[in-house]
Amino acid sequence: MTRSNTKPAQGGVDVAGATPMMAQYLEIKSRYPDALLFYRMGDFYELFFEDAVQAAAALDIALTRRGKHLGRDIEMCGVPHHSAESYLQTLIRKGFRVAVCEQLEDPAEAKKRGHKAVVKRDVVRLVTPGTLTEDSLLDARSHNYLAAWAEIRGEGAVAWLDVSTGDFHVAACPRPALGPMLARLAPSELLASEAAAGDEALGSLAREAGAVLTPLPRSSFDSAGAEARLKALFGVEALDAYGAFARPQLAAMGAVVAYVELTQRGKLPMIRPPAVEGPGGAMRLDAATRRNLELTRTLSGRREGSLLAAIDRTVTGAGARLLETRLAAPSTDRDEIAARHDAVDWFLDRRDLAGAAREALRKTPEIERALGRLALERGGPRDLAAIRDALARAQDLAAALSGAEAPARIARALEALCGHDALVGLLDAALIAEPPLMARDGGFIAPGFDPELDEARSLRDEGRGVIARLQGSYVERTGINALKIKHNNVLGYFVETPATHASRMMSEPLSQTFIHRQTLANAVRFTTVELSELETRIHNAGARALEIEQRRFQELRAAVLERAPAIAAAARALAEIDLSAALAELAAQEDWTRPQILPGREFEIEDGRHPVVEQALRRAGESFVPNDCDLSAEGDDARPVWLLTGPNMAGKSTFLRQNALIAVLAQMGAFVPAARARIGVVDQLFSRVGAADDLARGRSTFMVEMVETAAILNQAGPRALVILDEIGRGTSTYDGLSIAWATLEHLHDVNRCRTLFATHYHELTALAARLPGLRNASVAVREWEGEVIFLHEVRPGAADRSYGVQVARLAGLPEAVIARAREVLEALERGDRREGGERVRALADDLPLFSAARPAPAPAPARAPSQVERRLRELSPDDMTPRQALELLYELRDLLDDAG
Repeated sequence: MTRSNTKPAQGGVDVAGATPMMAQYLEIKSRYPDALLFYRMGDFYELFFEDAVQAAAALDIALTRRGKHLGRDIEMCGVPHHSAESYLQTLIRKGFRVAVCEQLEDPAEAKKRGHKAVVKRDVVRLVTPGTLTEDSLLDARSHNYLAAWAEIRGEGAVAWLDVSTGDFHVAACPRPALGPMLARLAPSELLASEAAAGDEALGSLAREAGAVLTPLPRSSFDSAGAEARLKALFGVEALDAYGAFARPQLAAMGAVVAYVELTQRGKLPMIRPPAVEGPGGAMRLDAATRRNLELTRTLSGRREGSLLAAIDRTVTGAGARLLETRLAAPSTDRDEIAARHDAVDWFLDRRDLAGAAREALRKTPEIERALGRLALERGGPRDLAAIRDALARAQDLAAALSGAEAPARIARALEALCGHDALVGLLDAALIAEPPLMARDGGFIAPGFDPELDEARSLRDEGRGVIARLQGSYVERTGINALKIKHNNVLGYFVETPATHASRMMSEPLSQTFIHRQTLANAVRFTTVELSELETRIHNAGARALEIEQRRFQELRAAVLERAPAIAAAARALAEIDLSAALAELAAQEDWTRPQILPGREFEIEDGRHPVVEQALRRAGESFVPNDCDLSAEGDDARPVWLLTGPNMAGKSTFLRQNALIAVLAQMGAFVPAARARIGVVDQLFSRVGAADDLARGRSTFMVEMVETAAILNQAGPRALVILDEIGRGTSTYDGLSIAWATLEHLHDVNRCRTLFATHYHELTALAARLPGLRNASVAVREWEGEVIFLHEVRPGAADRSYGVQVARLAGLPEAVIARAREVLEALERGDRREGGERVRALADDLPLFSAARPAPAPAPARAPSQVERRLRELSPDDMTPRQALELLYELRDLLDDAG
């Protein structure tokens, strides 16, 4: 039948005059206008009209046309259902949302309603960036957060949920703090009310964080409705047990839950009770600081080369996710930091134990996400097996580690690994060693677990053997050796004997068992009740076996979900042990030390190194030069502000970054690359190191620099750590110097925070004479025969020059340019200027750019080798004895004296 519904659908298409199938498609599509509709037809998901055009382009698959609707060609494309996940991954990464529409009945059932009846279909799931659960669509080593931001009467809050693991958090978040919060979380999707989502500033924050902004109706953020929704979710009469929630926090959490219900079509994952993050619980880092310090991604967006990649020694996905979470939000709680350090220290003192634990963890399957898929009815037998194997290994790990007295954090983790014997035993008895991915494939229940299933399988797989055994029993009962059980498509299974035995078969007592069916010239055929029942069971054995397995799967799934909180606790414990052991391995490999975290504003680093640069140098066969840093803001001789001068390429930026990274590592719970570190808790970390044009916002490099500097000056408090590099370099010399001067004074007098300030404006070093908290430092270099040698050592005092021309020569500028630059520089450094800058203009008039006829300076003549050089070239060190080498040193010294 043809529907007359005229509800508009995509592209102005309506269902008038459509075929029954197309009418169904358009009706479903009209409910999901903002998503691509994956419409299941047999073994394919089909897309039509504009959906097909967009999907074909995004997936690089063929676009075809079949039939017409209202005079328009119906564009279509399709993807196989068994490989749909790879296509979904591509579409989600390109910003699409996908509505998955499945067949809800067998086509045979539809045919019973008439030959034109359409198979029942409906959307079973809305796939969005923040609601993914499949391993193939997720990065095993990173969280995938769905976040929501709510604002009520000027107060804001952010809630975030990882649907794949059930991690649920909420925090107060006023509008100015939203950018740093999103930068920290890096959510895949951000929910906001329709009114807020229209704000371009919010859209910009979401884009900077890499999130898709999804608007929701105002009702989704209603705090009263949200509170009721959360109570129903957790089955409680009040939320007091989980914390005291402000209205914006309730609204944000409620929006997350409502959206998950919408996208999962009412099937909720195992969402844990919300963890409330109090104000000031984590070090605050804004987006610019995270980007400049390359904490989790480099400036080019790659993981390789970041701090995270350099320190990641975890061996499980859950451990890696925990590492990323802590690195993104270093703690400001001294007790929490100390507990983390204690756990690392414990494993560091027990390297053999740590190695055994890491080897066991390496073979432990992921269970957090397996549990999430099972809760969403999207899991399979392989997820059950993962939970079985992981819990079994967890108990073995607990037994191995329980011998040594562990710190409280590890002791709690070991306790969470125990007590799963009954569930492990059940799953071990029920499942084969390596079950299939999907329950619909069958074959995952172990033999002997279910007698009824074993019988069905026997009939399915050994039907002929069962018939043969029955035939043997009939031969024995009748005494007719020629009796056979046969089969054809008309009678099915039947018993056949030669015609000579007909009278015997049809007389008492055999006639009570064998029922006559057919008489032929040479044979007589019979059936029995037992044979008829057996035939039915054989025909239905395959379906029956699958049905039993499906029932058993649901029973096992229910048993797992009944213990979901304990399993989730075990998963967190495994991640904690993995991370602690990994950080111990890192400390041992890299020779890192435990930092002291103090209540004051100390910052003393002895022999500090840059963790990423040091590893890169080691791979190149070079060593890193360590340096001290003391920014302590307390004490009689406190100098919390360092002004760092020195040439480009000498290592100023590396020095700035390494001290900021040491603070991050210390407070996330890791040991640090230093011989000694005493750090007063840093509650804010600001970094302005390097900048680039922001063309999308119409900002120049200098404007980007000023925006970031303004944020620092307006927000940095006394417990902050600030690193600033080359403030004011993007404008004229005097403007830049003035801005840098005023910025340095403001940091010293107003912000009063621990600061590293690198500059090429040597005039600023004069401030040390009148700012008591300012110390001059410089990166040492040595000049040899016109070339500069970088020593990478930070020393007290100011640099006397920038060596820019020498660095330009190293970069490969033509010799003519280098020579002319020296000429101009020497004139300027002599102060040989006329009033009003006439000398500078005279120099400019002489430049080749303004005097084309002037020939380029001739290259300097090659210097003849000295006697010492000639003597050294004559030597063969491999052929010299120690005494000859000593005599040669005296000879070379005499040659130098003669030359002098």
